[in-house]
Amino acid sequence: MEFFADTAETKEIAELIDLGLIDGITTNPSLIRKSGRDVFQVLSEICQMVKGSVSAEVVGLTAKEMVSEGRRLAEIASNITIKVPLTLEGLKACKILSSEGRQVNVTLCFSSNQALLAAKAGATYISPFIGRLDDLGMNGMELIEDIRIIYDNYDFDTKILAASIRSPLHVRESALAGADVVTVPPAIIKKLAQHPLTDKGLESFLADWNKTGMKIV
Repeated sequence: MEFFADTAETKEIAELIDLGLIDGITTNPSLIRKSGRDVFQVLSEICQMVKGSVSAEVVGLTAKEMVSEGRRLAEIASNITIKVPLTLEGLKACKILSSEGRQVNVTLCFSSNQALLAAKAGATYISPFIGRLDDLGMNGMELIEDIRIIYDNYDFDTKILAASIRSPLHVRESALAGADVVTVPPAIIKKLAQHPLTDKGLESFLADWNKTGMKIV
């Protein structure tokens, strides 16, 4: 499974790169706004930092606008993935952009039928929003499972990118359900390594080692 960080904060990205834990980045208009920086400047910097996919989202509502914006965003770097919404106009834009050989992430997916259409349109990634479905009292993980079955039934190449991750449990369940990628806020990525028994065991080992009076280097 690939790990993408869902952030536009370059300091957070640099820290995760240093840990060797991420394969790509996803951004959206809200994350760009939160960064407080020019969209082209911050995306260019991120693309230089990360070798893998960097999703950059269009804001137009018509296919014509999305294609124009997508082409402009793709000029930033070769690893830009154009992010379009799962609307009919977004699917039309996806078809055009993917036919040009560009990577496209179709976002805001909330049903398996939507995911099927995105694959038919040539999407590189489909982004089902798990957490937002859970917020409505639905089981977001069932959507990942359904999409996995459909894509495997027809050998679609579109990768399932589990999004709107709210907890380490979401990451675990996405992996079990067969998601190809998870995009995770940096704080949750760090939580994946935490366990109280790990901390307790390390404390015990170090206490015993200190009693030996020995050094390794």
